[in-house]
Amino acid sequence: MSKQLTKAEEQIMQVLWDLQEASVKEVIEKLPKPKPAYNTVSTIIRILETKEFVGHKTKGRGYVYFPLMEKSDYSNQSLHKLMNGYFEGSFKSMVSFFMKENKMDMKELEEILKEVNKKGNEKNS
Repeated sequence: MSKQLTKAEEQIMQVLWDLQEASVKEVIEKLPKPKPAYNTVSTIIRILETKEFVGHKTKGRGYVYFPLMEKSDYSNQSLHKLMNGYFEGSFKSMVSFFMKENKMDMKELEEILKEVNKKGNEKNS
């Protein structure tokens, strides 16, 4: 199932992925200034729970939240959505686009291909 995050939700998930677990107050401390209101962050975290990105456990009188989805799984899902939505599902077309638009050099492309091959070999072993 493909679930997308809004920009605000993704910002909070980045903090939770970094910290692994945090209270609303701890999430707010890691966000850039101007800091959002406590109720705003609390509401977004509840939405993330509904979307099944975040879980919680009781700690003292409050809750501690933790990611239910790994960052790598979300990144992979987002990349596939981008590839399917804009490049007819073709990894080659997507890489070609980024090479042209971002002026990627051969060294960078070789590094990407090494990484892709390494991941492919890990899956096959």
